Amino acid sequence: MSAFATLTLPKPWRRKNSVIPGFGLSMGVTLTLLSLIVLIPLASVLLILKNYSLADFWRVITDSQTVATYRVSFTCALIATTVNVVFGVLLAWILTRYRFPGRRIMDGLIELPFALPTAVAGIALTTLYGTHGWIGSLFDKIDIKISYTQIGITLAMIFIGIPFVVRSIQPVLEKLDGQYEEAAAMLGASRIRIFCRIIFPEILPATLAGFGLAFARSIGEYGSVVFIAGNIPYQTQITPLIIMLKLENFDYLAATSIALVMIVFAFVVLFGINILQAKVLRIAGGAT
Repeated sequence: MSAFATLTLPKPWRRKNSVIPGFGLSMGVTLTLLSLIVLIPLASVLLILKNYSLADFWRVITDSQTVATYRVSFTCALIATTVNVVFGVLLAWILTRYRFPGRRIMDGLIELPFALPTAVAGIALTTLYGTHGWIGSLFDKIDIKISYTQIGITLAMIFIGIPFVVRSIQPVLEKLDGQYEEAAAMLGASRIRIFCRIIFPEILPATLAGFGLAFARSIGEYGSVVFIAGNIPYQTQITPLIIMLKLENFDYLAATSIALVMIVFAFVVLFGINILQAKVLRIAGGAT
């Protein structure tokens, strides 16, 4: 046997084949794109404020008019997202469990807010819910105004947030095994009990994900909300609008300060939702 024969390395030193071919290259490209598109632009917000004093920063973000926009944006976004969760579960259930004429058309219309320019959506909602619109005129007869009120803002946020909830829940319902529901029905469980004990725990993580995405989108929405809001100070002004007003007045530091507050709040919301999802999945895994 030759002295230069190929040596066989011990098993612990053998290189294991990766499940994903080219993992290192793929990870490098992914991190690069993530940095260029997300991390570096967000970091630039902090760089802009590096010469801004803490006192000035606090004065800007706690201004009475700015605080009023926080209240309007967050309150309307919370109400709109709650409504979206209720109707999003219902829509996902109908599209998944029933077959009826026009089902595919309805399924496609769910994604219309994604494709429709936000300015077009805002103009359409304002026209529809204005005092002279088809729906707004009916409510105006009973002295209920929708456009230029927080009701209109909430409706616009419902419009742009509903696809996030439906598309988060729908795949889970499609993969849910119906045998458990049939077994529970055979044992005498009511439909409400079957939903609460079998279906709802399965869709809860997806519902939380849809809630977080819809809420984050709602508080940052500008185009579809600004037209129907009316932009009344201390009443219907939203936070993205006051950022635009600061930019139009060339007050870039103030606009960046308020934008930083929105970024931090959105991050906290999404981070909290992810933690809650992990706990729900851990509890569900322990139960099984």
